[in-house]
Order: sequence, then structure tokens, then C-alpha cells
Amino acid sequence: MVRIGYTLMTEQSGPRELVRHAPLAERAGFDFAVMSDHYSPWLEAQGHSPHAWSVLGAVAQVTERVELMTYVTAPILRYHPAVVAQQAATVGLLSDGRFTLGLGAGENLNEHVVGRGWPPVRVRHEMLEEAVWIIRELFGGGIVHHDGRHYRVDAGRLWDLPEQRVPIGIAVSGPRSVRRFAPLADVMISTDADESLCRGWDRAGGADRKVAQLPVSWDRDRDAAIRRAHEQFRWFAGGWRVNADLPGPAGFAAATQFVRPEDVAASIPCGPDAGPIVSAFAEFRDCGYTDVALVQIGGDETQDGFFEFAERELLPALRTTVG
Repeated sequence: MVRIGYTLMTEQSGPRELVRHAPLAERAGFDFAVMSDHYSPWLEAQGHSPHAWSVLGAVAQVTERVELMTYVTAPILRYHPAVVAQQAATVGLLSDGRFTLGLGAGENLNEHVVGRGWPPVRVRHEMLEEAVWIIRELFGGGIVHHDGRHYRVDAGRLWDLPEQRVPIGIAVSGPRSVRRFAPLADVMISTDADESLCRGWDRAGGADRKVAQLPVSWDRDRDAAIRRAHEQFRWFAGGWRVNADLPGPAGFAAATQFVRPEDVAASIPCGPDAGPIVSAFAEFRDCGYTDVALVQIGGDETQDGFFEFAERELLPALRTTVG
């Protein structure tokens, strides 16, 4: 059965709202919750970007059952990998072992703020691979010395570790990243309904669990749902090759200025009906994903209605039709 998740989208909600949404998602019946980790929103219309790790600590205290995951943290520039390891171990403890550390090579949107420039993708993948090795070593509980190509660790040690090692997920977007990271990860992470990614991951010896993300725009008024999706989520159509390099919300606004509402509606389920969401969800299942996290587009004003819809109609339909 494919597990159904909910996305705590830091770009579209403030920290108090995200902490309120998490237990509502749990009560509605979602199996897990993922959280984005950004310094900036994709578009100014989204309007938020709180510190994900602070919010995760609070979310761990107001939920009891749902698994938590970063989707995703980039341990390459904005955070040193030794700091990411400490953050992940702490959330693992606070959540009683419900946390998975999702990692990725990041986006210029978030990483440029520390003033170290934005490396090409080849270098970013080198940095991510080295960072993963550092994090894994620190999760082992010993003293870590590392003098590598991109990072140094001087007698690093995590003094507070959960009994069970925090699983590591790694975001991939193509065959090169799949081959590189499948041997290092406990979970595959992606946003694409791409069967070749899942098959390539399996051929490379990757773990069974594969997590994807599906944006939806639920609203009783379909036209309102389309307008909101276009206003806040038209950046999603750019793909990660474009999205990784644009430097800020103004760049995403310029890059998507010719994307029409009907273009967004053709790629994102919009409106009051469960059917289009079930069909889109089934595409991920058919590709080989084991978990899919839904993103309800819109801030605090849309979430309560979405949770009611999910509990009453959407989750039963997904579990009956897709599970």
C-alpha cells in the first residue's frame, strides 16, 4: 500500500500556522508529514519562509504518530554537514524516532545567502556526497575527524543520539544522481512521476522506499483553485534544472511570466473533486513510489477545508483506489 503524506510547506505558511497544521494532518489520517527547508519562498505571493528546524522541533511535540521528514535540507553551503547531523539527531530524539533526514543538493534560491557563490551541479553533487559521509559517520556516535575536498570536521561528536539511527533520504533527478546516491541512502526522494528514476534506483541497489511529492489545489470553487495555483505554484513547471539555478523570487517571477492559469491546471489537480488527485497519485504508484506527500497549495486559509476534505473523501478514495 502506498503511504499518503502531507507537506508542511514553509514557503506558504508561517511557523505558528505550520505547527497548527501538523496535528490536524495527523488527525485527518495522513501517514507522514514532510517539511520544506528554505531561506526564501519561490514567489513573493507565497510570502513565508520560517526556519524549518525550529518548526520541526515544535511539530515533534504536537504530533504523536506521523513520521516527519525534511523535504529537503541541503547540507552544502547554508548548513555545514556537522550541524545538519546535530539537528537531525535532536529532532530524532524529540520525535521518538519518527524522523527521516531528507537531503539534497539545494537551490541557489536558498544557498546564495551565505555569500559563497553557487557551484555547478557537478560540484554540488561532490559536496553532497561528502556531506552525507560526514553525517553518517557522526550518526555512528564516535569522534569524527575529516579533512576533505569541501569540508573539514575537527573532533566532531554528537552527544545526544536517538537509539535508532536517523534514516537518510536523498533527492535525485536523473540517472547520474541516481547512480551516485542510491548506495548511500535509505530512501529515494523525488518530485517526478518518472518510472526510469525508480527503475534506475533499483538497478543501482537502492533501498526499497521511494518518496515523491504531488501538488494539489483543493477548493470548492475550481476557478479559485486554479487562480491560487497559478499565483503561488507556477514555478513548479520549470523543472529542477531551471529551479536549482534561479537566485530569488524575482527570478522565478520573470521565468514564469508566460505560464498561463490553464497551463498550471493541466499539470496540477485543481478544484473540489477527489478524482483528479486520485488519478495523479496513481501515476506515482505505477512508477514504483512507495510514499507520496500531497501539497495543498495556499496558506492558512485553505488548510482547514482541505483537512476536512481529506478525512471525509480524499484519503478513503486514495486508499480504496490506489492503495
